[in-house]
Amino acid sequence: MAAITALIPALQAWGAFGEYMTDAAQRTILFWDVMRQRSTQYYAQKDKAVPHVLSFDAELVLDARTFDKPVNYLLVRIQPAQGLVVDPVKRPFVVVDPRAGHGPGIGGFKADSEIGVAMRAGHPCYFVGFTPEPMPGQTIEDIMNAEAVFLERVIELHPEAEGKPCVIGNCQAGWAVMLVAAIRPELFGPIIVPGSPLSYWAGVEGENPMRYTGGLAGGSWMTALTSDLGNGKFDGGHLVKNFENLNPSNTLWTKNYDLWSKVDTEGPRFIEFEKWWGGHVNLNGEEIQWIVDQLFVGNRLATGEIVTRKGERIDLRQIRSPIVCFCSKGDNITPPQQALGWIVDLYGSDNDILACGQTIVYSVHESVGHLGIFVSGGIAKKEHQEFASNIDLIDVLPPGLYEAVLTPKTADAANQEEIVGDWIVRFEPRTLDDVRDIVQPDPANERRFATVRRVSEINLGLYRTLFQPFVRASVNEQTAEWMKKSSLAELPFEIFSERNPLMQQVAQLAEQVRQQRKPVAPDNPFLEWQAKLSDGIIAALDGYRDQRDSRMEKIFLAIYSSPALQAMVGLGASDEPVRQKPGLDPEHVARIRERIAELKARIGEGGPREAAIRALVYIGMGSGADERTFNTLRQIRAENEELTLQAFKQIVREQYFNLRIDCEGALAAIPKMLSADRAVRTRMLEALHRTVEATGELTDEQAERLAQVEKLFSTGLPTAPPQKATSKAASKATLKAVPKTVPKAVRKAA
Repeated sequence: MAAITALIPALQAWGAFGEYMTDAAQRTILFWDVMRQRSTQYYAQKDKAVPHVLSFDAELVLDARTFDKPVNYLLVRIQPAQGLVVDPVKRPFVVVDPRAGHGPGIGGFKADSEIGVAMRAGHPCYFVGFTPEPMPGQTIEDIMNAEAVFLERVIELHPEAEGKPCVIGNCQAGWAVMLVAAIRPELFGPIIVPGSPLSYWAGVEGENPMRYTGGLAGGSWMTALTSDLGNGKFDGGHLVKNFENLNPSNTLWTKNYDLWSKVDTEGPRFIEFEKWWGGHVNLNGEEIQWIVDQLFVGNRLATGEIVTRKGERIDLRQIRSPIVCFCSKGDNITPPQQALGWIVDLYGSDNDILACGQTIVYSVHESVGHLGIFVSGGIAKKEHQEFASNIDLIDVLPPGLYEAVLTPKTADAANQEEIVGDWIVRFEPRTLDDVRDIVQPDPANERRFATVRRVSEINLGLYRTLFQPFVRASVNEQTAEWMKKSSLAELPFEIFSERNPLMQQVAQLAEQVRQQRKPVAPDNPFLEWQAKLSDGIIAALDGYRDQRDSRMEKIFLAIYSSPALQAMVGLGASDEPVRQKPGLDPEHVARIRERIAELKARIGEGGPREAAIRALVYIGMGSGADERTFNTLRQIRAENEELTLQAFKQIVREQYFNLRIDCEGALAAIPKMLSADRAVRTRMLEALHRTVEATGELTDEQAERLAQVEKLFSTGLPTAPPQKATSKAASKATLKAVPKTVPKAVRKAA
């Protein structure tokens, strides 16, 4: 250390170059010290029974390791921070973290997170995490059952809550939550699945290379081999390395360069993030094999091909809660095609979605990366805050497909008091064609991946028959541990830890450097050279990545587009689709027709309340829902306390169905459903005006619909003197003759 200290005056004598070299040498020592601290933190985390990165205090509610079929999952209740008040009437939020190689806690990594914004909105919050080691023999179905028990307990703890829990399934937890919701739909309120892959073959050529990995490896036999070499366990570090390999410039250079170049300030942030990124967890061999065979290679979720041990078919159409899919064009792990492709896989038409009574909302961010969906403070303050603040609006949206459109709150926005936060969220109706434009489904692509699935089944069978017995006989706990420690995911922590004699003096040396720190001047010419060199390295690594991805894609297409290979695995004899489309199944289509006939027969049922909600839904059908509309409606509903949120939701759904099935008949029935008392009708009409005008000026179509509703409300009453119009929009609209039939634009929207 004395020798290094003595070098500083000598280097200073070399002018700008010497000053730069002094700074670079000091930064290098401080960089080593940060890496040492990272390793120390890594081993400290490993020594904990339940390591996590939650920034909130929590209390244990249920430990699934004690269940009849134990799994390594836990349910904890998040304690409100000082000054935060939780409303017992508001529905609880349950955040489920992904078990995709990393430890738990990313959903509550900091104050501006999914948990943070939900708690600030007054919701009780729970978190589902896990321990690093799986319980012996645990399976995906066991985890599903445990998560169902967790939700039952949350519901028991909140008997006053107006609505079932909102469940957020991040990344790989998204498909796990959807599995449970398909089997136990009665336990769920709205479901939010940020960055969650649900359709695993989807993607765009030239953009989504990760989906080719399974095919180029020959299928899932490599997964079985890796689990066998781990003595029955799959090291989550392999999954982390797969993520890192997607962006070699960041993994091999940028992440460490950013730390080295800004080591005086970047250390704490780097160590905090590495606490989660480096906290690897294991999976049982049976778990990862199920995930790969059923989902990533098999792609069986969206088409209802997964069957549980009890013989229950997992059909996502059984989910009765609204589903919110949040994805990003900048996400190279779960691109929008994989987040939304399940919708076009599962449903044959827009009416199919309606007949199943499902509400699906999607939001596509333009640029944020995969991790940013969960950890970005900007995303938390915008998308996650709007979803949390408007979760009741999402819950009562009529069945159908919507896009969540967020616009900045401006000074001239109408009804400012009804806007929560800095953004206005609007749920605009969309069609399956809109989703198809994003997903870009391709039958030739599906045939290639179906070929991969068949090849995978063959290779896995060959491995299990010919090689697996010998591999398992040659592996024990010691060899598995040695392989884990020597892996690229674990080795860097070992190298930079104080177990390495060369690193034992780094802390003392770094402290000495801090005392004598001589940062280089910002205008030093060698700093500019350093930045240009870094840019060149990044460009070279990005070029390598692009060439690698292009080569992978070309090889994949060359192999799996082969008619000979497709014929060899049994896919060449017919031009029929390689996967069943549940929405096109003849029996399903027949059930839809029966359901429509049943609803049509009841179109005139209901009283004044149903009539008013039918009118409100009719006015808003063509333009979607705005948070201001719902907040105004919430105030009106508060004046009628006996109408619960769930009852209101049910009425909205029924009236929406009636309008979609027979719009003219549903409107014609309104006068008979209303009270004969003019005063009652007038009050109801005033409430309708308050609600539909909450967003400001009405469109021409809305005004025309409102005028038609006003006429319907006056039908069947004694003649009265003309009254002044209740709004400018209504005045404008009532000047027009009421059409004898539903307007063309209305029929199209309906």
